[in-house]
Amino acid sequence: MLDPLLRLLPLDSLPRTGWVLAGVPAPESIAGHVLGAAHLGLALAACLDPPVDQGRLLGMILVHDLAEAASGDLPQVAGRALPEGAKAAMEDTLARGLAGPLGLESLWEEYVAAATREARLARLCDKLQLGVRLVGYLRAGQAGLDDFRGGLEDLDCAEFPPAAALQREILAAIDGGDGPPSG
Repeated sequence: MLDPLLRLLPLDSLPRTGWVLAGVPAPESIAGHVLGAAHLGLALAACLDPPVDQGRLLGMILVHDLAEAASGDLPQVAGRALPEGAKAAMEDTLARGLAGPLGLESLWEEYVAAATREARLARLCDKLQLGVRLVGYLRAGQAGLDDFRGGLEDLDCAEFPPAAALQREILAAIDGGDGPPSG
């Protein structure tokens, strides 16, 4: 078990490439993103009726970026330049290679299939965490992040009303300016 765990250590220090390309100094790491998505998942799960299986939800959030320990965080612009399906195939191969030895492959498969409420919520947490981080960067005075808003607007959160409320709150915070929080 030690070797596959050691192979995950790069997640601690690999920065999220989109933030690097946008000029954010010292951007969050992939591990920081995953932790933020897990916090978000717990917070949203606490508000859901009917409830979701929080263990599976957290498991999927924790494995959703495993592949990036081997590939790094491929920016969207690079992914769009690849043949259709190439990025997903690469991520699937790498994630299975890391998840399998740890007994986590079923969580990866469930996340990719997005056939369960937990998997769909995990996928939303991945995207909404970017919004939370975006608001944090804007409030810290970071400029030049306008391109990140579109992906947040396009999210379909209708299945999970608390996620839809958070999406609206994030978009309002973005639109309200990038100054420090009041109060």
